[in-house]
Amino acid sequence: MQYLTDRKRAVGAGAAHSGTAHHWFMTVSSVVLAVMLPVWLYLFGAAIGGTRDQVVAAFANPFTAILTALVLVVSMRHFAKGSAVMVEDYAHGTARKAGLIFVSSLAAVIATTGLYALIRIAL
Repeated sequence: MQYLTDRKRAVGAGAAHSGTAHHWFMTVSSVVLAVMLPVWLYLFGAAIGGTRDQVVAAFANPFTAILTALVLVVSMRHFAKGSAVMVEDYAHGTARKAGLIFVSSLAAVIATTGLYALIRIAL
């Protein structure tokens, strides 16, 4: 007969044994996005409506370029992990596999396209 403490029962709970890591990633990335997005929106909003040269100059600024790259990468990773959880919860079988592939691919394509455009503008 095995006697387990409450802590021992909680450690490694869940089928995948990675729920805590996923929860912490989503929590940390949401806090990071909550700090970065308002600053980025202010910088992005200031560039809207300008001429092409003004927009290029705004995104050629290293702070703006780095912040934009971070927002793209962190937000798309956050999107991919959050959407994957929804697909895992509501889809089964082949639809689940296709949904996971679609969500991961969509996030990668958006991040890659955005980074490519940013590099073209900033350099």
